[in-house]
Amino acid sequence: MTDINAHLIGIPGGRARLNTPALILDLDALEANIEALAARAKTSGIALRPHAKTHKSAEIARRQVAAGALGVCCAKLAEAEALTDAGITNILITSPVVTEEALKRLARLNARTQGLMAVVDDARVLERMGEAIRAQGSKRLTLLMDLDIGLHRTGIAPGEAAYRLAAAIAAHPALDFKGLQAYAGHVMHIENEAARREKSKEGLAQLRAVRDELTRRNLAPEILSGGGTGTFDIDPAENVFTELQAGSYVFMDRQYNDVWTKDGKSPPFAPSLFIETSVISANTAGIVTTDAGLKCFATEAGSPQIIAGAPEGAAYFFFGDEQGGILFANPGETLAPGRVVTCLTPHCDPTVNLHDVYHVVRGDTLIAIWPVDARGRCA
Repeated sequence: MTDINAHLIGIPGGRARLNTPALILDLDALEANIEALAARAKTSGIALRPHAKTHKSAEIARRQVAAGALGVCCAKLAEAEALTDAGITNILITSPVVTEEALKRLARLNARTQGLMAVVDDARVLERMGEAIRAQGSKRLTLLMDLDIGLHRTGIAPGEAAYRLAAAIAAHPALDFKGLQAYAGHVMHIENEAARREKSKEGLAQLRAVRDELTRRNLAPEILSGGGTGTFDIDPAENVFTELQAGSYVFMDRQYNDVWTKDGKSPPFAPSLFIETSVISANTAGIVTTDAGLKCFATEAGSPQIIAGAPEGAAYFFFGDEQGGILFANPGETLAPGRVVTCLTPHCDPTVNLHDVYHVVRGDTLIAIWPVDARGRCA
């Protein structure tokens, strides 16, 4: 189906004419972010496996790989299936796959792609996973053991049970033990660099200890995968991770901007993802209503930040499922119906999942419309 804004591609000033609300992707900023982290990783001597849960886009994944990434991560099996269908290879699925039907899908995916890796954190899943791989008759499945270094969301705790699990993976004829995954999501949004660094180092010390013990037991992990946007400049110096899983750096959002700005620093990556919304009603003093409400933004991180199109001091608020509102600092201020306002998303990943396409712009020109290939792929 043709997108309602497709006729505006290539027309100077087409961005201002977009049907709203629209998910906007600033290509100049996106490309700069991709290149910046690729260069940083290369200089730091660490591989980059960006997390595609952020963008869910084969086009963006291809650009990351072209810039030097060795592959991408997907949070869910269905994301990996969607990106595989679009031609992406070398995918790491970072959430455990455990149900009978999902394990069958995992085995089928492993049979039809290259470089697939999955994670496991429980010995009770291991045999069923191996059986699914054997039943498919496909090549062995490469696994990382998921290690809990403080988030307590997934991952096996460091200790003897973890060493037994690694040994069981390595001994299984249908599975290939390749290393460890350890994600410290509880660290990423700490709004003080010193505290964030210290907390990250605590988790990495646990990972290092497990790595060293596995090596002593002749189970040396080849891959140690983890980290994120909040610790991209901290983790490489600890020489534990072999690859970095940063995701949000491509877009940034209000949450991640706060990590640096509330610590008195400039964010290391430029915002590239926005929602453009139009004023649809302006009949009450001090506020106007827009066409972007709860269905356009992820809301758990608070309100969007107005970037352009409204007077200084104006604040965005949610006015319902379909509507948003703008509250003016000066009650005498207003915006006329049809006025377009640009907002930075509160949280980029789940906001993207609410939209079918990216409206890709350079300056005021719409240059392309890219599908959100893995939108809604949560299973």
